[in-house]
Amino acid sequence: MPAKPMTKGQILDHLSKKTGTTKKLAGEFLDELVALSYKEAKKAFTIPGLGKLVVVNRKKRMGRNPATGETMVIPAKKVLKFRIAKQAKDSAL
Repeated sequence: MPAKPMTKGQILDHLSKKTGTTKKLAGEFLDELVALSYKEAKKAFTIPGLGKLVVVNRKKRMGRNPATGETMVIPAKKVLKFRIAKQAKDSAL
């Protein structure tokens, strides 16, 4: 059975212990980092050693409705992607 991922509370507890701060302060920092990454994603937001958040333009393409089998056009759209840094790939495996 695979291990469960850490919850936000567990992450905040770990960060607060490692940095000698409170869980509340660690939570504020994490929330601000997330908000900043969303705001700056249009220009590509990099977290050194972890990866980069980027906006990617997807072209329109043909697809199929799985319920009816009918062919349809999937419109072009912008999507948010996270590109993992090489360091993170190498250390995670």
